[in-house]
Amino acid sequence: MIKIFVLITALLFMTGCSTRKTSSYSSGKSTYKKSSKKRYNKATMRPYTVFGKRYYPTVVQSGEKFYGKASWYGPNFNGKKTSNGETYDMYEMTAAHKTLPMNTIVKVTHRGNGRVAIVRINDRGPFVGTRIIDLSNAAARKIDMVGTGTASVELEILGFERDGATKISDIKTLKKGPALKVISSYSVQIGSFSRIEGAITTQEKYDNTEGYRSIIKDTGNGSERLFRVWMTGFKSEDEARDFKDSGLFEYAFIVRE
Repeated sequence: MIKIFVLITALLFMTGCSTRKTSSYSSGKSTYKKSSKKRYNKATMRPYTVFGKRYYPTVVQSGEKFYGKASWYGPNFNGKKTSNGETYDMYEMTAAHKTLPMNTIVKVTHRGNGRVAIVRINDRGPFVGTRIIDLSNAAARKIDMVGTGTASVELEILGFERDGATKISDIKTLKKGPALKVISSYSVQIGSFSRIEGAITTQEKYDNTEGYRSIIKDTGNGSERLFRVWMTGFKSEDEARDFKDSGLFEYAFIVRE
C-alpha cells in the first residue's frame, strides 16, 4: 500500500509540473505577441475613486505622447484580478494606467537606454507619486528596468487592440489628427449674488476645490445684475455631475456653454 501511495503522489507531482507556465523574452521591437488568442474585456470609460481622488478615463488618439516615471509590479499581484476583470499575468505584455481606456496599446520607451516595450492597458494605477504607468514584470524586463524599479519613459499611443491580435498590423489604429473638437463645456454654479462683494468672497473661498477653478460671471436678469460663481475645468458632463452630486454645495447645478 505504501508503494502505491508513493506512486500516486509522484504522478500527481509530475502532472502539476507539466502544466506550469513557461515564458521567454524576445529581443525584437516591432512585434507584439501573446501566448494565445483571448477575448479581452471591452474598454471602459467609467470614472472611479482611489484614496479619495476621482479619476476620469480620457479619449486619446494615436501618436499622442506622454512623459513621466514608469514602475512595475509582479509576484505579489500575479494571479489576482485586474481592474477590467482579467487575471493579472506578470509574463504578459500589459500595464496599468490611471486614465487611458482599457485595451489601449502603448509603446513605452526607456529614455535612459532607448529600449522599447509595447503593452496593452488592462489595469488601473499606479497611485504612487508622479508615476504614470505600471508595467508587468515581462514589460519591465523588456526595457531593462526591473533592477532600478522605476525609469523615465516616453509613452506613445498606438491604438486599440482587436480580439486575437498577434502583431502591430492587427491593432486597430486610431485616426491621427488634431484633438477632438469640444462642442460644449460644462461648469457647476455654486452661488448667485446681487452684490459683487458676495461673489468675490465665495469665489476666493472655493477656488481650487478638488482641483477646479472658480470664476465669476457677470450676467443680467431684467433690470438687475447678477454675479454668478461657477466652478470650471470639467472635461465632461459626467465629471461635472459627479462634482454637483458630491454634496459640497447644496443648491449647485450644471450649466453648459
